[in-house]
This record gives sequence, structure tokens and C-alpha cells, in this order.
Amino acid sequence: MAAKLAAIFFSMILVNNYVLVKFLGICAFLGVSKRMDSAVGMSCAVTVVMVIATAVIWPIQQLLDAWGLGYLQTVLFILVIATLVQLLELFLKKFIPPLYVSLGVYLPLITTNCAVLGVTILNIDEGYTFPESLVCALGAGIGFMLAMVMFSIVRGRVEAAKPPKCFEGLPITLVAASIVALSFTGFGGIVENIFGA
Repeated sequence: MAAKLAAIFFSMILVNNYVLVKFLGICAFLGVSKRMDSAVGMSCAVTVVMVIATAVIWPIQQLLDAWGLGYLQTVLFILVIATLVQLLELFLKKFIPPLYVSLGVYLPLITTNCAVLGVTILNIDEGYTFPESLVCALGAGIGFMLAMVMFSIVRGRVEAAKPPKCFEGLPITLVAASIVALSFTGFGGIVENIFGA
């Protein structure tokens, strides 16, 4: 059991990284990765929402399945995620105003962040138990943070390098993001070989 949980956790960070492998949550990835503090803050907020949403949604899905209402899955998941993001926004505004200001418009965008919805649906599709779902969500959140922090560093270096005029701005950012994503394909198979899952 512990080996399976470890395999799920590390595969979500490295092998199945939501941003760099599955390409979910790209709007926040490109929008908030300019500064390290906002990248870390956004990553923490997304991780909290992912874990809490998974903890709330997993039992809801069991009820939907028991009552034959599985077709309501996406609608209910989005409502739960939107509610959690609103509560998180109120919390940050009240207790951590600098982070609330630095995240700006990207904080409400967690509601529509497909990585958050993706992790909740993946847990159901994979047939994970409740603990496995929580570990998957935590691993996905940490993987999101790894991608954001890593790309924040890369982006700072790329923008300081003065690329050719035709690559300035978004083009060089997308080229750098694709190279970082390409590097993560090298992790394929490593988790399965280590943990035998």
C-alpha cells in the first residue's frame, strides 16, 4: 500500500505533471510565473484547492454513483471548486493581503483552472480510493509548484538574455516552456521502475 501511494505521489510530480506533461493549467503557468513569490503563492493556493476539492468531491462522487446520477459529475465538481476558491480568496484577502494583491486576477482563475478539475476527475477515472485520491491531489499540487518555480527561474534567465526581437515576450516564453516540458519526458518509467507499480 505504501509503495502504491509513493508511486502515485511521485508520478504526479514527475511523470504525469499536470502542467508540463498533461498541459493543464497553462494560463496560470504562463501568467503568474514572472515572479517567484507570486509563482509560489499561486502554487500553494492551487495545491490547497486541489487537496480540499478532492476530499470533498470523492464522497460526492460515491453518492452520485449510488443514486445513478454520475452524469452530474462535472457540474457538481465545478460548483465545489468555485466555492472553495471563493473561500480561499476571502481568507487570503483577510489574512495575507500582499499575496492576495500579487495574485490579482489569477486567484479567481483557479476556479476555471483545468488542472484542479482534471485531478478530481482523474481520481474517479483511475478508481483511486480516498487516501490514494488525496495523495494524487497532493502530488499534482506539488508537481504544479515544481513547474511554476522551475519555470519562474527559467523565465527570469530567458528575459535577461535579450532574445532576438521576433522572439521577445510570449514567443520566447512558449519556446522556453516547451523545452522545460520536453525535459520532463525523460522521467517516463522512472517511478514505475523504482516503486514497482
